[in-house]
Amino acid sequence: MGILEKIAEIEKEISRTQKNKATEYHLGLLKAKLAKYRAQLLEPSKSAGAKGEGFDVMKSGDARVALIGFPSVGKSTFLSLMTSTASEAASYEFTTLTCIPGVIEVSRIPLEKRPCLHAMVTC
Repeated sequence: MGILEKIAEIEKEISRTQKNKATEYHLGLLKAKLAKYRAQLLEPSKSAGAKGEGFDVMKSGDARVALIGFPSVGKSTFLSLMTSTASEAASYEFTTLTCIPGVIEVSRIPLEKRPCLHAMVTC
């Protein structure tokens, strides 16, 4: 059942419902549903495959990694230490509001033996 059919059905229900104190609440609910469906008709449709604003990072190297976590845990600091990017880091939540792409250059030294990671790995 599409939106137009739902609107027609609600309008038909409103027209056949008597208007009195007992049906006031029911008519209010129907009018709210009707307004919601009419608003959906006016909005552009958002399909499941539609993509929003974003960016693309050129694929290079062996893998892509995303840093996801709670606010103020050091994701931007870690990214700035490991890559050559300058990600803003401050003592308040939600400092970094966009995605910051960066490339980590890894030599043949294992990550556990790198001095900058040693403190983070042992915690």
